[in-house]
Amino acid sequence: MKKRYKLAMWGSAALVALSLAACSNGGDSATAKTPKLPQTFSASGKASQEANNGTLKIGEVSPSPFTGISDPLLISAKTDSDVFAPGGANNLFATDNNYKIKDGGLANLRLDRKNNTATITLRNNAKWSNGMPVTAKDVEYAYEVLANPETKSQQYSEDFEHIQGMKDYHEGKAEGISGITFPDGENGKKTVIHYDRITPAMQYAGNNFMWSTVEPYEYLKDVKIPDLVASDKIRKTPIFTGAYKLDKVVEGESTSWSPNKYYWGKKAHIKHINIQIVSPSNVTSALKAKKYDFTQGVQSAADYPKISKMSNYQVVGAPDLGYYYFGFNLGHLDTKTNKQVTDKNKKMSNKNLRQAMMYAIDQDEVTKKFGNGVSWRANTLIPPVFKKYYDKNARGFTYNQSKAEKLLDQAGYKKKGKWRTQPNGKPLEINFAAPNSSDSANATSKYYVQQWRKLGLNVKFTTGKLMETNSYFAALQKPDNNNIDVWRGGFSVSSEPTPTGLYGQSAPFNMGHFVSKENTQLMNNMNNDKAWNEKYRAKQFKDWQEYMNKETAYAPASFSLDWQPVNKRVQGYSVKPADGDNSFSNLQLTQTNTK
Repeated sequence: MKKRYKLAMWGSAALVALSLAACSNGGDSATAKTPKLPQTFSASGKASQEANNGTLKIGEVSPSPFTGISDPLLISAKTDSDVFAPGGANNLFATDNNYKIKDGGLANLRLDRKNNTATITLRNNAKWSNGMPVTAKDVEYAYEVLANPETKSQQYSEDFEHIQGMKDYHEGKAEGISGITFPDGENGKKTVIHYDRITPAMQYAGNNFMWSTVEPYEYLKDVKIPDLVASDKIRKTPIFTGAYKLDKVVEGESTSWSPNKYYWGKKAHIKHINIQIVSPSNVTSALKAKKYDFTQGVQSAADYPKISKMSNYQVVGAPDLGYYYFGFNLGHLDTKTNKQVTDKNKKMSNKNLRQAMMYAIDQDEVTKKFGNGVSWRANTLIPPVFKKYYDKNARGFTYNQSKAEKLLDQAGYKKKGKWRTQPNGKPLEINFAAPNSSDSANATSKYYVQQWRKLGLNVKFTTGKLMETNSYFAALQKPDNNNIDVWRGGFSVSSEPTPTGLYGQSAPFNMGHFVSKENTQLMNNMNNDKAWNEKYRAKQFKDWQEYMNKETAYAPASFSLDWQPVNKRVQGYSVKPADGDNSFSNLQLTQTNTK
């Protein structure tokens, strides 16, 4: 799957108790090195037809129920994406292992820099799981849903406005998108998108300039676009283009699947798939009980020592396409223009305050002691999986209590009794939002509050306690939320690293509402005409990382490996990007029960 931006649940790097010196998780993790994990696994022996006629059991690790949104355009939480993954996410393009688009997927792509067009040609046998053909209109309709001013899709950003007519449509000034045409008609197989220019990012799946999934127009046309997210056709009876079709949704709990006979690619071997939510606190015991063939979702690093030693499971993984971060509330979303607005009078608008809070946290010690090698302190907002663009020399925020205190003193946050006041002398109370998750994640949240209070900052949990996960996500995404001043969150990011979809002025995921001319310019530079030169492009990414660390509107927290245990009766498991289209149809089973 070529990922788009999603909110990732806090868990994979949340590993610390209140007292770092006194806490132990049972492993010698102080010296743990990042393990070299295989990206594929295939059980020994021959696959059994009897076993393949049974059920592949998958555990989706999450502290809360999934919300049930199946549409890739409307999904904002990774858990929803995971439980609908056997449907293939309706991806258009095949990729190589660097996510570069290649021929052979649901559609092929041709970029024409001379004429500034992208031509998408669907394969002739492309069908939906209900047997309907996939058409050029399905390619175009995805853009209508994405940019409709009433959809509020989290995936929209200003980079899509390089498509002719997209800005007018997004602002409600036009009924359609003039820059998307159908040479063979809406029911044909070819769609041409007209741009003001072709950008380097467009060579890769998941880029911010071209949407990379299809939307079933004929199936959804009777549902008004603003009503899609709540409709049964999205939540109960969605259709897909992947190897499996959806049989049943148990709301918030599980999804069940069987092979899609209309799938254009490799036919599925296993007759049934069941994906079930499992609590982070129960996943290790569930694996010991042989309840799942593999897991997805938030796999806590605290579980790694025990799970990696299970003889009947092989841990498979790769550098995570995402990261954890701290965000600060610096403004609001203008709901009339759908643009983020930074307000210099916001409580957290002082850069010294934000930086001081970051220097007060010993993230190195947290991950050194409890990361078990699968998580470590992040130094930038670009994950290291993007080797060409990640700035390994960036310092980020290392623990420095005296520097934190000095920053606050310089900015006028003086102590008045137990707590520091604002520079204007008024009381300062900071609301920190964090979700109620695993025991280790919850302890981490309390550690952060403890460290900030040591600085003399009166930090309290929003609502007075840790929040239910879905309520936490909903609160972060409000246009203007004065009850949250700082939060710690995670992003599952796109497979093309341009960050406009997260931090652009029109990006709904820019939940801290940070906007500046320099931020916009640096992101634009990543895809200007000069950026076809890779050295120039890499420098723009690294300049942006340095700038974001300096501004500290968002601050990096931790990177990690994306790792999952796979039962040794499973064949054909792969997390390689090039295997994305057939990641489920490649799977087979060697025996009827989990080992």
